[in-house]
Amino acid sequence: MMKDEKKNRTRWLHLRLSEQEYKILQKYFADSLCPKLSDFARKNLLRKPVVLKYRNQSLDDIIDELTRLRSELNPIGNNFNQAVKKLHSLSQISELKLWIMGFETDKKMLFNSIEDIRMTIRILAEKWLQS
Repeated sequence: MMKDEKKNRTRWLHLRLSEQEYKILQKYFADSLCPKLSDFARKNLLRKPVVLKYRNQSLDDIIDELTRLRSELNPIGNNFNQAVKKLHSLSQISELKLWIMGFETDKKMLFNSIEDIRMTIRILAEKWLQS
């Protein structure tokens, strides 16, 4: 049926737009799920429904926050892994004392980040439940 519709389209409609009108049309087209601008324009001109992309702002906020938290945790996890590798290679007590001091700093950073994640998840959950 779709191919038959295309075969029957023999009429041209020429339309001139200002730069501003074209930008607006492009924006609306980008917000739609239409594969081609001509499909989008045809549906609008013929008053047929146009399916629009739907963005859930709450979900976008959650994704942004979780991405931020992940980027904070990655270096901490890498430092922790390097510290454990260093522990396995230590042979003297003085080296062990230095490692323990460094480890305590990394541990505090890790626990602070974990607490930040807990608080963020709690806040996001409250926001989600309110909507």
